[in-house]
Amino acid sequence: SGATVKEELATFVPSVCNRLDRNTSGLVLCGKSLKGLQALSLLLKERTLEKYYHCICKGRIDASSIIQGYLVKDEKANLVQITENQVPGSSPIETRYQPLMTTDQATLLEVELITGKTHQIRAHLSSIGHSIIGDLKYGGESLYHLKHQLLHAHHVTFPAREKLTEDYVQFAEILLPLCGQTFTAPKPSNFIKVQS
Repeated sequence: SGATVKEELATFVPSVCNRLDRNTSGLVLCGKSLKGLQALSLLLKERTLEKYYHCICKGRIDASSIIQGYLVKDEKANLVQITENQVPGSSPIETRYQPLMTTDQATLLEVELITGKTHQIRAHLSSIGHSIIGDLKYGGESLYHLKHQLLHAHHVTFPAREKLTEDYVQFAEILLPLCGQTFTAPKPSNFIKVQS
């Protein structure tokens, strides 16, 4: 909200507020002003911004669920591991999903990140036997000549006005017009072809 003026650019460069895994398509959040970046960062930190992904995973999933666990990152190998119990260096994770379309071989899921850690969706689904198609790093099959995971940051929903705490007062000018709004990124063509 509001235009970034030339003077602001002398001290602030518009920047990305979140990141996506390599070869994941979809929405990335950016702040075009310092205040906008700070507001987005607070929404992400307090987990009041709802982030939804679409993915196609192997196997049939017929019911919605929430999965929890702990994530341990191996920086050198750029891999994460999911454990049921907390171990040194682990972070708690929570992932909610619901099937949108199913066949016996695959399921189109909508996944909501309750927490947002590196490779969380990919590793969490793999840990329950439903790797994302094309995700060779986490056990996904290389179907349809894919060389990357079918994972897409589909939409984000800003919190309703009543969910904004006193922490957000300083960002009211930016956030109030966005309250309750959803922003969507269309899926790429190769994702749609596999889904059909």
